Amino acid sequence: MLSLAGQRYGDSGVASVNTWHDLRTKAASQPDSGKLRLVNDFFNRRIYFGEDIDIWGKQDYWATPLETLGRAQGDCEDFAIAKYVTLKLLGIPSEKLRLTYVKARIGGPQSSIVQAHMVLSYYPAPDDEPLVLDNLISDIRPASRRTDLTMIFGFNAEGLWWVGGASPRAANPSQRLSKWQSVLARMREEGID
Repeated sequence: MLSLAGQRYGDSGVASVNTWHDLRTKAASQPDSGKLRLVNDFFNRRIYFGEDIDIWGKQDYWATPLETLGRAQGDCEDFAIAKYVTLKLLGIPSEKLRLTYVKARIGGPQSSIVQAHMVLSYYPAPDDEPLVLDNLISDIRPASRRTDLTMIFGFNAEGLWWVGGASPRAANPSQRLSKWQSVLARMREEGID
């Protein structure tokens, strides 16, 4: 991965991947709560928010963690994907993690400005209220304290869940979400499974 980072992004890409490795080493011995905090802070502080059209020249592009780190930029999907992958690499089971599509009220719960957004949700146990890792705010909060967000659906490598805690759909999310399928394939090519 270091070689690939160097080829694509030069010395700054290599430095970013090394810093990501250092984060994973530091977080490895932490309990889940420590891993969540360290990973959320790492990406929220290191990656600058940008629009896909400006970063990738495409209307909607889901970047791998290597791509996000290499460019040091990303949109909400890129933040959520990078956090998801990093936490999985730190041993948190994917069934505790969901990439979650939400409608976000920009400017707070009373705002009339609503836009599509993605966050990472962490479920301590299957029926527990999730904690929300977001690039819009630095705090990790329970979903009930994120009244600015309306959950639409969540997914991970194992399934797709709709609002209200419905059971995973029979369809593989890779088949339903082509951008998710594409980012998973590119991650495998980069050596991330």
